[in-house]
Amino acid sequence: MQLPNPADPVIAIREATSTDWPAVWALFQQVAAAGDVFAYDADTPEVVARKLWVEPPSVAFVAERDGIVIGTYFIRPNQPGRGSHVANAGYMVAADARGKGLASTLCDHSLDTARRLGYRAMQFNFVVSTNVAAVRVWEKHGFAVVGRLPAAFRHTTLGFVDALVMHREL
Repeated sequence: MQLPNPADPVIAIREATSTDWPAVWALFQQVAAAGDVFAYDADTPEVVARKLWVEPPSVAFVAERDGIVIGTYFIRPNQPGRGSHVANAGYMVAADARGKGLASTLCDHSLDTARRLGYRAMQFNFVVSTNVAAVRVWEKHGFAVVGRLPAAFRHTTLGFVDALVMHREL
């Protein structure tokens, strides 16, 4: 087990407020523009992104380092009605914060949040198969691949690649 370095800046995760939207929107645009891990296009309108990420039934959270938003996630029911006991979540991490364990920290936080909100399971509907780092993190947190969608994602540089459906009980 690696102990935290006291010199590392502290990451705080908290529920997003309306004043966080500009930072979340900028992060959304950054991640969508890359075209390699996120289903939304770079030209996704702000109103669509906002509805997806922060408007009910979604509950959004932000991760901050030194007061700067460096990551975010949302959690919401995967389906309405009889499927509403299964959570769905989406995550984004700023490019300069990747590879440092933030996605794992956000996943832990979202699993705790899902339990607190009464969900019985969590499902990711569209994990890009070539996003090896994310697949590794989700598997580390107990998610299993329960489905593969052939050529479902149009990757900016690789062309058509598979998307995965991942699930875990809470």
